[in-house]
Amino acid sequence: MHDDPQPVPTDSSPQQIVARRWILGGRIQAVGFRPFVYRVAHRHGLSGWVRNHGGQVEILAQGALAAIDEFAAALLAEAPPLAQPEMLSVEDTRAATLQTFTILESEEGLNAPIHVPPDYFACDDCLRDLQDPGNRRYRYPFINCTQCGPRYTLIRHLPYDRANTTMAGFTLCAECQHEYRDPADRRFHAEPIACPVCGPAVEFCVAGTPAVHETPAALAAGVAALRAGRIVAVKGVGGYHLMCDARDAAAVVRLRLRKPRPHKPFAVMFPLRGKDGLDAVREAVMLDDESVRLLRSPMRPIVLCQKKAGGPLCTEIAPGLKEIGIMLPYSPLHHLLIADLDAPVVATSANVSGEPVLTNQVQIEERLGHVAEAYLHHNRPIERPADDAVYRVIAQRPRLLRLGRGGAPLERQLPLRLAQPLLAVGGHTKNTVALAWEDRVVISPHIGDLDSPRSLAVFEQVVGDLQTLYRVKVSAVVCDAHPGYGSTRWAKRTGLSLTTIYHHHAHASALAGEFPQARNWLTFTWDGAGYGEDGTLWGGEALLGRPGVWRRVARLRPFRLPGGERAARQPWRSAAALCWETGNTWDSCPEDTTLLFAAWQQHVNSPPTSAAGRLFDAAASLTGLLHRASYEGQGPMYLEVACTAPAAAITLPLRRATGGLWECDWAPLVPYLTDAALPVAQRAAGFHASLAHSLHQQARMLRLEHRIDAVGLTGGVFQNRILTEHACALLQDDGFTVYLARDIPCNDAGISFGQIVEWQAQLAAHSQ
Repeated sequence: MHDDPQPVPTDSSPQQIVARRWILGGRIQAVGFRPFVYRVAHRHGLSGWVRNHGGQVEILAQGALAAIDEFAAALLAEAPPLAQPEMLSVEDTRAATLQTFTILESEEGLNAPIHVPPDYFACDDCLRDLQDPGNRRYRYPFINCTQCGPRYTLIRHLPYDRANTTMAGFTLCAECQHEYRDPADRRFHAEPIACPVCGPAVEFCVAGTPAVHETPAALAAGVAALRAGRIVAVKGVGGYHLMCDARDAAAVVRLRLRKPRPHKPFAVMFPLRGKDGLDAVREAVMLDDESVRLLRSPMRPIVLCQKKAGGPLCTEIAPGLKEIGIMLPYSPLHHLLIADLDAPVVATSANVSGEPVLTNQVQIEERLGHVAEAYLHHNRPIERPADDAVYRVIAQRPRLLRLGRGGAPLERQLPLRLAQPLLAVGGHTKNTVALAWEDRVVISPHIGDLDSPRSLAVFEQVVGDLQTLYRVKVSAVVCDAHPGYGSTRWAKRTGLSLTTIYHHHAHASALAGEFPQARNWLTFTWDGAGYGEDGTLWGGEALLGRPGVWRRVARLRPFRLPGGERAARQPWRSAAALCWETGNTWDSCPEDTTLLFAAWQQHVNSPPTSAAGRLFDAAASLTGLLHRASYEGQGPMYLEVACTAPAAAITLPLRRATGGLWECDWAPLVPYLTDAALPVAQRAAGFHASLAHSLHQQARMLRLEHRIDAVGLTGGVFQNRILTEHACALLQDDGFTVYLARDIPCNDAGISFGQIVEWQAQLAAHSQ
């Protein structure tokens, strides 16, 4: 037991004494739920106990019937903010001789459900302690309690006890030990608990000079370096950020040149200012209610917000774009650093492009030593990386674009129980993996693109870690049908039972899995490209049915892609292909295409594709906005930004094609997009409107032929707000029920979840 017995208040009134036992599940681990139960029980004068039992909490309490009923109601109504308790069972039991209410030692159940908590922000109580000169943790950058602090990134294995985390090497001092053992203290069993006497410390380093080891001095040196215009690598909760003053154009340009990251936008972290902490943010961007809620949520994600003209940030933060990724400080170290600087800072992931964020001192100094000009290290180990989550508000609701710190591992419930544990390894880019067993599926944080040895190493680590943490050993693997994906090649090497799922079936099933109430779907799966059933590159499809029985019923007109995958970063290739397909000339093509055209005519390295993403690339190039991209989606993003004037849609022919598919012909858009007499803003807006209207027309035709309960829009193209909101409005005005992804990314980060849903549905369909 962790506490000294305390007498239960006596009640002389004649009331019935009863004993009752509860089992609760849900998110109740590592959120201070047991001490909460302890305090509520003492408030109501009850005796009994509470304990962890595997992944559940078991409670036995006895006392006056009225007090027992009030206690039971409080278990759910007054639960800690981070808890999400679920009442699993309640039963009356025989009263025992119990003098007080205690917290018992945890018991590990062999088959009890386990819930791995994500990393949390610094709560308001801890921030008050952080800023209180009379508190012994004043300005201590690793302050935390049961309601905040790291979890997922420091847990080595379960149960979630200090000895099983990366904090095991820090022995608690007497004062911390007392707090840790006191059920009435909010730091009772806060496993990362620490203080300046016994906990981690910060170190400031610049090459060629002695390191600054004292935490206060190291923090001051870090602030001075940022103020002087230096690029500082700062170790956070799930990895390092590269930081510099976001107002300093010279520092931002230097960061771009060194990383190298010539155009891709940087996220910016702002100091808390004003009543709700967002006054500094409002100087730079426009905020709606949903963005405010997201920024202040415990997840503390990056939120894409529209920037204000004349704001304090330099233009190099997000060149060519109207939105900036905004975030608030979430770790105590961030709070101290940004508050002392009193200025917004670039806070971009410290990684080699496409790879997971770097997590330790050796890695950061070896691999990004050419970028960082100073380092703010700390000695609390990070067990596994977790990048920041990213949201964008589309159609009045927040849409998750990247799973990350604070929101992952993300757990969902499956409609049916699995016969065997299953691993889904996702796609090749924006990779996540999903572990499923019984009726549960857990999706990992963002891993990255599987093009490098480190990405594959982290991918393998996360695959192993999820199985270890949840005590599940998979016996089957599901992967993408594309034979060239790194995840597919890895899956084939496992020797486990293997099932391949088509890319766009996984996209459609991810959306259907998020909204299981809909039965008969018409789902538009528009993205950059994915391996289709006919061996071509799909990406502008409409699928009819439901998970397990998808059938392609519509598409965008295919074209052959010169250079294959190279076209993803060279939009001019897609633009040239559209012109060649339709017999249009393109005098402003930036390249000599003589040899490429000859190869294209001979079908050499020119795979056919129906990808909407490549159409967007082509439109960006044909309008002169972008011919070569330095990051994925750059052309479509520029095209969206250019939509500053209203424009009518061009009618795109809709015809029956091979296999009875309804095919949208984009050909009329080519002369329109190349018409230099029209403003670029008009051409960009007309392109978006035309595709939205064409999608609507496909849906109308298919409704005449098939029963449709729901229309889904999924795939990376529907991260585009203008296209998505325009299409939604047309469909809803015509009586369609439209679904967009919310908690599962519509891009390839949702593929792993979709693979699980599709695999389970296929199995159920085959067994009928």
